[in-house]
Amino acid sequence: MPSDVLSEFIVAACVPIDASHSSGRLDEANAILAAHPELATLNIHTAAILGDDVSAQRFLTSNPSDARSKGGPHGWDALTHLCFSRYLRLDRTRSLGFLRAARILLDAGASANTGFFSNDHQPKPEFECVLYGAAGVAHDPDLTKLLLERGADPNDGEVSYHAPEGDNEVLKVLVRHGGLTRDSMATMLLRKADWHDLEGIKFLLKHGADPNAITCWGKSALHQAVQRDNALENIKALLDHGGDPKLPMSGPASVNHNLPITSTSLAARRGRGDVLELLENRGLSIELNGVEALIAFCARNQREQALNLAGKHPQLVNDLKQSAGRLLAEFAGNENTEGVRLLLDLGLDIDARYEQGDGYFGIAPNSTALHVAAWRAAHSTVSLLLARGAEVDACDGKGQTPLALAVRACIESWWTERRAPQSVAALLKYGAAMKGVRFPSGYAEVDRLLSKHRK
Repeated sequence: MPSDVLSEFIVAACVPIDASHSSGRLDEANAILAAHPELATLNIHTAAILGDDVSAQRFLTSNPSDARSKGGPHGWDALTHLCFSRYLRLDRTRSLGFLRAARILLDAGASANTGFFSNDHQPKPEFECVLYGAAGVAHDPDLTKLLLERGADPNDGEVSYHAPEGDNEVLKVLVRHGGLTRDSMATMLLRKADWHDLEGIKFLLKHGADPNAITCWGKSALHQAVQRDNALENIKALLDHGGDPKLPMSGPASVNHNLPITSTSLAARRGRGDVLELLENRGLSIELNGVEALIAFCARNQREQALNLAGKHPQLVNDLKQSAGRLLAEFAGNENTEGVRLLLDLGLDIDARYEQGDGYFGIAPNSTALHVAAWRAAHSTVSLLLARGAEVDACDGKGQTPLALAVRACIESWWTERRAPQSVAALLKYGAAMKGVRFPSGYAEVDRLLSKHRK
């Protein structure tokens, strides 16, 4: 068989080494395999990639050194090929075969801490261990358990970062096995805040994760939960286990206007009046000063206090205006409609740009508050912004209009459970153009509105 066919199969059947390891499908690998079925039993590496324990045993019986031999275009050993096989992640019918093949390889001398260096990580290559492949890419709890039992190090940074993605079965295996450091537990807790996963947060807290541990990103899990707009129940769970809302972030992004960033100040700047009220109800002092005190009044829609403070210290309003785009966008994203109203009444420019955007929420650079409200299905805020004269056809940094984003929000966003035609209808009522709008969208009520508008 030509070596290039073997190489093409291995590349197609394994995770990409220079892109997301959880990306890709099996179409290309299956097509190559269908054209060259002999690949399936060609050598220890293809046997590992396909989870073929019978062939793996045959090769090792004939040549035990195959357990550690390297081959293929990446120069990986068989266990690395197994743990980073797309078949492991995408074809669960093979799961038992993969588990048996991994055990056979380990019994024959394969290392549970093998892996490869990925040049995708800069400024220096990062080691991708097989436990990361099992736990963080394939999310296979049984293979994860086997590798841990054979000595795999659970404190690899990629494992603790990626294992919390998705359901919690692999995470539970890692935690119950023991051996995770405080830093690894803190990373996993922070990542569960990324996933807004109350069950995962509670499990980690119950098993000793520290909500105040500062991770390598300079943030605790409580900081992250507020910054990622987690539900109030998630915030409560972190507070119940000792989360400190006055703990400052560290590192380059740890101050705003020469003030330390705490979970409390983050809550204010994101318009989370509900979080600030929760803290106050628990007897936790908010203790914000200067412009952050003014922002907090706006977040809680405490109009009288906000106007009084602004009247006594007009420079604070100027400070607000310096962050107008970001403040309006983040208040809008949390549908703090009355907070947005108060910020506008204080003189913030309704069309101010959120220059940096927010990749986590899919918010493009140079978005306006209307873009954000439309994308995040904040219908009441969309209505307010339109009534107050927001530019209806403004384009964000990706050329998207609020209408295009409102339509997309109904069909392909995190907020599809809130999908409704209100924002689309409101934008059309105010004369939004169809530029860049997906039509038909596949959502009948939205398509009816768009069809009517086109006529």
